Amino acid sequence: MASIASSAPLVRATARRRPVAWVPIVLVGVALAYLSLFLFVPLFAVFFEALRKGWGVYLAAIREPDAWSAVKLTLLAAAIAVPLNLVFGVAAAWAIAKFDFGGKSLLITLIDLPFSVSPVISGLIYVLMFGLQGWFGPWLAEHELKVVFAVPGIVLATVFVTFPFVARELIPLMQAQGREEEEAAVLLGANAWQLLWRVTLPNVKWGLLYGVILCNARAMGEFGAVSVVSGHVRGYTNTLPLHIEILYNEYNFAAAFACASLLALLALVTLVLKTAVESRQAREQRP
Repeated sequence: MASIASSAPLVRATARRRPVAWVPIVLVGVALAYLSLFLFVPLFAVFFEALRKGWGVYLAAIREPDAWSAVKLTLLAAAIAVPLNLVFGVAAAWAIAKFDFGGKSLLITLIDLPFSVSPVISGLIYVLMFGLQGWFGPWLAEHELKVVFAVPGIVLATVFVTFPFVARELIPLMQAQGREEEEAAVLLGANAWQLLWRVTLPNVKWGLLYGVILCNARAMGEFGAVSVVSGHVRGYTNTLPLHIEILYNEYNFAAAFACASLLALLALVTLVLKTAVESRQAREQRP
């Protein structure tokens, strides 16, 4: 009886520490309300406004030549920027995580630079460098080379704002894995390429793919830096986000939301791929 009486306060204290049943429900409700307000409702509004005037208007807006030109330029910029950032990200992450060298902290800082600099400022930097009055402007004009207000400038701006994504996904992953496997492979006679293709990359394949997906999503949706260097030449230097802005400013709301729905679909595809990668990675990590 004494032992039961002595344990009664402990039982009551434990009961008081248990979470109230309604707390998780409230937290989930708040999260769903937040997602609905800032994600689901805007996404629904985009597709609702795009189809408001019927499929005929929607398809006509998508088939319009300037819209197709914007889509192709968006995909072209992403198709160039993503592979370049893939190579840079793997090289930078491998060097930072697996080797010791002078200037490592500086390299990490430079990789994080696009996260701290406004995209508009980065686009302005390219104008100051490659514009007609820029550092290299006279030389480019003399050789009839065009960077700013042309496709090369759009690609450069896209590369700049997206290059941290692959590296930033791989650096902590490679650091967590350590150097033991690479050192063992070197002792067994592996050269640098064998070390990269047979040891390093297989261990980080899902993180690498995850970084590529994020990089591609950022490249397709970039607005600020591309807006500065593009010149807004309709049908030539307008990416899809810039084309949407022009249509909206012209009060052509049906066409603007139709093109916005294409960008939203690309984002949804990216989200599905991201979820699939995370699910596959989780399954492989299970014991």
